[in-house]
Amino acid sequence: MRYFAILILSVWPVFAAAQEWEDRRIFGGESAPQSLRILSSTDTSFFIPIIESFIAQRPGISVEYLVTGTADLDDLFRQNPGQFDVVISSAMDLQLKLTNDGFAQRLGELEHPDWAQWRSSLFAFTIEPAAIVINAAAFKGLPLPATRQDLIEVLRANAELFDGKVGTYDVRLSGLGYLFATQDARASETFWRLMEVIGSLDARLYCCSGEMIDDLAEGRILVAYNVLGSYALARADTQDALTVILPSDFPTTMMRSAFVSKSASDLILAESFVSHLIGLQAEGSSENFPLPSLDAFQATSGRASISLEPALMTYLDRLKQQIFIREWESAIIQER
Repeated sequence: MRYFAILILSVWPVFAAAQEWEDRRIFGGESAPQSLRILSSTDTSFFIPIIESFIAQRPGISVEYLVTGTADLDDLFRQNPGQFDVVISSAMDLQLKLTNDGFAQRLGELEHPDWAQWRSSLFAFTIEPAAIVINAAAFKGLPLPATRQDLIEVLRANAELFDGKVGTYDVRLSGLGYLFATQDARASETFWRLMEVIGSLDARLYCCSGEMIDDLAEGRILVAYNVLGSYALARADTQDALTVILPSDFPTTMMRSAFVSKSASDLILAESFVSHLIGLQAEGSSENFPLPSLDAFQATSGRASISLEPALMTYLDRLKQQIFIREWESAIIQER
């Protein structure tokens, strides 16, 4: 296996060899005649059963699964669209813009809701809420926050306890974090008040949900804001340590999406994988699809609050982005 990994590196372009992946896995036979390369922001653990069930139907293929952050994923793919076959990300706005900019292959008709796809090229396959996740032990004797305003009040009333112990996304580094923040800001001014309170407590900033959940479980932080609830709920080792709260004042939910690169090395195989992914989600959450399906979320909460539509790209305008990030930095990074 070590020899195979070295061989793969030797035939990749220089950019790939230098890239630091959050995770990199190869599934299937080392000498498979067909291969598929997937660039993704989703933790490998969620995709193992999806990929393995795909390979089980096509034993003569291999799948390389490469994980990086949402913002890095967008930059990397734009620079090298021919190096990846399928692109999967939770940053809906960046995915929509890649599709709108002509990077995605239009596929044949797939049985999929109109509201969960864009121009038969970009396909959503989950709906996942942004959540407040807390360290349960730290909140013994404290009221659990049901809304963002509740969170503001409990943080203010217990500033000494929460100083340096609140985490959220660094919107300068995380595409998903930027998406959640801009959508929160559009929905309510409460977002900016909350950012100022979190900033006054010397907030810890993160690139991704997994790191926030790790620090919550270890007690390095006691509250994470806008973390992906699905990641926290999927961690069996944190079930007793963490409490996931979906704010009742207004929901912020995103749809994880996938598209086939127009420059894919094997368009038919890449389209087959996306079709397989869509088919599994239609069957609902199972051993082969350990993510929240579209139907499962609709049954309890309706559609995602963030839709696949052109308005999603509003905050990707360079000037708007610069203004938003300056305001965010002013609120969250405070002199002490």
